[in-house]
Amino acid sequence: MSKTSFAVLTKARSKFGNRLTEKDYQSLLACQSVGEIMSYLKNNTHYSKALTDVSEREIHRGRLEALLRQNLFYEFDSLCRYDSSVSSGLSSYIISTLEVEQIIRFLILLSSNSTDKFIYQFPGYISKHTEIDVNKLANAKNYEEFLNATQSSQFYDILKQFSPDEKNRLPISDIENKLYNLVFGKLTKLIKATTKGQEKHELINFFFTINDYNIFSRILRLKKYYKLSPDDIKANLLLNYTNLSEKTVDMMCKAESSGEIFSIMQNTHNGRLIDKIGYVYASDISPRVKYRLARKNMHFSNNPSVVMISYVFVAETELMNIVTLIEGTRYELDNKITQSLLIK
Repeated sequence: MSKTSFAVLTKARSKFGNRLTEKDYQSLLACQSVGEIMSYLKNNTHYSKALTDVSEREIHRGRLEALLRQNLFYEFDSLCRYDSSVSSGLSSYIISTLEVEQIIRFLILLSSNSTDKFIYQFPGYISKHTEIDVNKLANAKNYEEFLNATQSSQFYDILKQFSPDEKNRLPISDIENKLYNLVFGKLTKLIKATTKGQEKHELINFFFTINDYNIFSRILRLKKYYKLSPDDIKANLLLNYTNLSEKTVDMMCKAESSGEIFSIMQNTHNGRLIDKIGYVYASDISPRVKYRLARKNMHFSNNPSVVMISYVFVAETELMNIVTLIEGTRYELDNKITQSLLIK
């Protein structure tokens, strides 16, 4: 292993070792306000540097979450500052997923004539890393103006294939699927071109297993809330990047109930993980599996790229937990309910 590779492993595992402890979570659960949560994070955890210049009296939920997300992005960026094509590619993957999230969020707001809200939640820290014209996007009032803002991005050729119908509606699920298909395609191509052996196997299996559960969750959601036909559901899945067989996917798409979908998934090799995680809602399963796999990689993988992206997913989960704690405090939820929603 090169000195650079060893440095990546050491740095990522050092950060992993500084994650929130059970004691931290219990202390955060005891906080009575967003200000108290921010104060605890600032004075007792690895988030202290990111929150140094922030006053507990002035902070609000959105601002705190934005600062923590920015901190996570910069942490990952620092891990990727090595002469490694796979590190650069993983960085591009993270940025691309952020871009897709913002595109879909904008289109949802566009469909409800609420685009004025977009810029207030836009993660400004990615502005220097995206080819989307953020200023034009913030001021776009229709799909044509939206396309103009994205014409320099990698997503434009996909986005220009769509247009609103006579009721100004967009097939947002279809658009989202095609955008993520592009992102996953580039990631898979990169992994196959720049890695080999165990590193290649671990990365492919990691991302494909994550997508297996995304497919499972998407089928549940599209069937329950959108009442789509099996063919329409299947058209909204990333089927080129999965360990699931075509037969299994077809069975889940044609299933008559959520229980039947669960049963089919649990009979697959990767689906057995469902029985090993605790979850409250079906939507919890995918992020819990992702976190479980990432933690396993942090402990057992010796491949820098695998450890690096796994650390990011662990840190993302920790941030999700903090957001859950903030929301629990804000809405005065019972601590037992909030605790059940944490992924640890």
